[in-house]
Amino acid sequence: MSVTDIHRAIEAVWRIEAAKVIAGLTRMVRDLDLAEDLAQEALLVALEKWPAEGIPPKPGAWLMITAKHRALDHFRKSDLNSRKHEELGRELNELERTPPDMVTAMDDPIGDDVLRLIFISCHPVLSMESRAALTLRVVGGLTTDEIARAFLTPEPTIAQRIVRAKKTLGQKNIPFEVPRGLDLAARLSSVLEVIYLIFNEGYSATAGEELIRASMCEEALRLGRILAELDAREPEVHGLVALMEIQASRSRARVNAAGEVVLLTEQNRALWDQLLIRRGLAALERANALASKRGPYQLQAELAACHARAMTAEATDWGRIVALYDELARLTPSPIVELNRAVAVSRHSGPEEALALLEPLMQDPQMTGYHLLPSVRGDLLEQLGRDLEAAVEFERAAGMTRNERERTFLLDRARKSRGV
Repeated sequence: MSVTDIHRAIEAVWRIEAAKVIAGLTRMVRDLDLAEDLAQEALLVALEKWPAEGIPPKPGAWLMITAKHRALDHFRKSDLNSRKHEELGRELNELERTPPDMVTAMDDPIGDDVLRLIFISCHPVLSMESRAALTLRVVGGLTTDEIARAFLTPEPTIAQRIVRAKKTLGQKNIPFEVPRGLDLAARLSSVLEVIYLIFNEGYSATAGEELIRASMCEEALRLGRILAELDAREPEVHGLVALMEIQASRSRARVNAAGEVVLLTEQNRALWDQLLIRRGLAALERANALASKRGPYQLQAELAACHARAMTAEATDWGRIVALYDELARLTPSPIVELNRAVAVSRHSGPEEALALLEPLMQDPQMTGYHLLPSVRGDLLEQLGRDLEAAVEFERAAGMTRNERERTFLLDRARKSRGV
């Protein structure tokens, strides 16, 4: 194997194992910033040794042992905590006496450590932007540059968010644990919100030249799947995974060969990824089996499933979709839900009834600058034959969006409405 191949292999190993190593170290040293530094030191040792010595049989365990040696050296040099020396020393002795195939199993319940790390990264004491950046950094293993490019944000800004987030967690003495009882429900909501934020930014990029950032969708799915296995009894976790799987299944059909936006009703459903749909429906079944009543992610997954089960756009059960939106609106009322409900009503009962539903939203300050509102209104006006009015709405929507693909799509619709 060439040095280049080994470096690629190391990158792959790091992407898989980084969260486990950082999580295990954070449990021991109780300092997320230090844990990440120690893990990075272990990675540097791997980059130095593995090209010459070969990749070890259990690379994740190797990284963990190396990082723990660095942790022990750190505490010895700083003389901060003699008891911590002893604890680390005992763990290292046990690890190094254990056969390689048993190392990971013996080294504390790794799953619990990663789950704790996810809950720390998504702690409500941090801003939503900081939660997303920190989660992608320490759990997702993305570099600061990758996160910056994903969110189209300057790298120094992302770096500052991550530094401030770690500092805040340290100052607030956030315990390295999975919350329990009522605290768990509150924190789990924050975790799911962060993961879905990451997915949505990939699925419909708010700015930039591309509609979809596949890598962000994949990262959110990976985080969701990890959480679903680590916290398998929570129905909303499976509901979110189901929602993301089914939505991601449509990615290839959402743009054509020229990169142009294709509406859901016009998509080539043969391009929908059936494996992702099956996985999504299976996750939805798990959620429904666990839940005494449906939560918002389950309901959104049920909505996505209605489209996934329809062989053609005409076969879509719009009546069921309207009923699901009614239930979602009662559970989590918001103008975005009402906008989506109006679209469903237009398909089920006609555009005129749906257009009336948009009137209160036009006065809602939360919807100021939200480009999908005039976009939907333009579509309804076009269906009613009010083409010039529709063109004005499409142009308004184009002026609001920061995504180049969407802007091009909306301006094209405006031109067609004007007969140009």
